[in-house]
Amino acid sequence: MAYSARRPAASKTRSAIPQISWRTPQPAPIVLVSGPEDVCAERAIAGVREYLRAEDASLEVSDVRADDYGPGSLLALTSPSLFGEPRLVRVTGVEKCSDAFLAEAISYLEAPQDGATVILRHTGASVRGKKLLDAVRAGTGGGVEIACPAIKRESDRFDFAAGEFQAARRRIAPTALRTLVSAFADDVTELAAACQQLIADVDGDVTDEVVERYYGGRVETSAFTVADTAIAGRYGEALLALRHALASGADPVPMVAAIASKLRTMARVAGSREPAAALAARIGLKDWQVDRARRDLSGWTESSLGTAIQAAARADAEVKGASRDPVFALERLVTVIATRGESIAQR
Repeated sequence: MAYSARRPAASKTRSAIPQISWRTPQPAPIVLVSGPEDVCAERAIAGVREYLRAEDASLEVSDVRADDYGPGSLLALTSPSLFGEPRLVRVTGVEKCSDAFLAEAISYLEAPQDGATVILRHTGASVRGKKLLDAVRAGTGGGVEIACPAIKRESDRFDFAAGEFQAARRRIAPTALRTLVSAFADDVTELAAACQQLIADVDGDVTDEVVERYYGGRVETSAFTVADTAIAGRYGEALLALRHALASGADPVPMVAAIASKLRTMARVAGSREPAAALAARIGLKDWQVDRARRDLSGWTESSLGTAIQAAARADAEVKGASRDPVFALERLVTVIATRGESIAQR
């Protein structure tokens, strides 16, 4: 069984211009690339360039900084050359643009140059340039918008990675995809690079064994391995996994965070009889995450889960400085989880 990415939700941006996915960018006289996720924005901008270059290899590409703008540059770079080559002007830093750029860009929208494509990159880090964005979104200049919202939640990263394989028409096992996403929980750029490496290097389907071979040494992957074995009650195996992770240089802080994350998901799912799809939609998870949490809850009680969550909170504080021995704090947490809190009751 392989995972297939869901179709992305339609943009909620109020706009009179077409909204285009960053995975399938297309040129227009004005292309607004908005939002903070740089890896998606870079893909979109590169995709527009590749599209134009495929149509005409003589494409002239120019770069402009909106925050360090030379007056007259936009019109000069978009004006037809002697031989009439198509032009692409990539403008960065629109969220901190100069007054000169803002005035000239708004004026340019009224009469875009034939054969020219202008990409406006606005990260959304400020409201600077809002008048320009509003004009583009109102349809002035015949533009399109490519939204690149932040990828923060695990479900967003999961969708992103699944989309990488789907776009390449490659199959990846759901558990392998989960491991891969967990291995790069803090860096979407690295996650994108890892996906592309697997797509380029591996023939056939991407399996658990393939992902483990490539990225099994990542701290986050080790953390989830420890968490999975401890939550399943396999105490000895959990301690061995923990010691292996620590010997490989794993940091206790993200390991505790990974364990705590799984416990919180279990707590959110516990006691609900809703269908997985309905519950997932209500609490912002994926169907497979709900199914996995329900399986993890086997053998747990409300009391033992509460004890484990309290232990995770204590360990989190200790590995961040409240204790002189973060490794001991982590080992104690794994013991509490793997024994369902019996280690505490026996004290």
